[in-house]
Amino acid sequence: MTSNTTDRVAIVTGGSGGIGRASALRLAREGIAVVVHFNSNKAPAEETVKAITETGGRAVAAGGDIADETAATALFDTAERELGGIDVLVHTAGIMPLSPIAQLDLEDFDRIQRVNVRGTFVVDKLAAQRMRAGGAIINFSTSITRLQAPAYGAYAASKGAVEAITLILARELRGRDITVNAVAPGPTATPLFFEGKSQELIDRIADNNPFQRLGTPEDIAEAVAFLAGPARWVNGQTIFVNGGAA
Repeated sequence: MTSNTTDRVAIVTGGSGGIGRASALRLAREGIAVVVHFNSNKAPAEETVKAITETGGRAVAAGGDIADETAATALFDTAERELGGIDVLVHTAGIMPLSPIAQLDLEDFDRIQRVNVRGTFVVDKLAAQRMRAGGAIINFSTSITRLQAPAYGAYAASKGAVEAITLILARELRGRDITVNAVAPGPTATPLFFEGKSQELIDRIADNNPFQRLGTPEDIAEAVAFLAGPARWVNGQTIFVNGGAA
């Protein structure tokens, strides 16, 4: 992929850590300017911005609840005002509380759907309205929609909705020269994955993979860079990036 992309601008939601941070850094390596989004913790987002700008890239941090249309609109305003436009949306922001369906508190269920489904709908809606031709919308699903592990019911349901939104939006943007795809990581070494898991469980999950390890945020960021740049004939797809997990 060419690095002559300094006029392109990406918004990376959840860009302060994990897959979001790795994606922001990876896109910046390609010369893409980045809006690093955070929800409540500004310091890690500013660290990501610093890492980009210290190597000659352009980046700004911007906060807000991506499920709130006013806050999300302000995020898009920042991209246009500070960096000149919007060409790529990488929507990694999400939450993953785990519980068997029979024991799940419905307030937690509603919170998961609000962040993961409504949040995706809101930022995709804004991207569809404001993204320039040649753009790429990259949503995040999960390999759990296929692996069907216990305790992931509410989370998998939310990501199934994300896949549906992705595939339909790709068709609705006919004639706009904008691709819309979803990345579906497998178990990946992020704080979100490690939360609430014993080391024994983490080791067992890692060993189930043909590579006998967890994915890394950088593994996932490579797929993001592909979809953000050269993959113009990949559209309306869910790409499973999981090392062959089954």
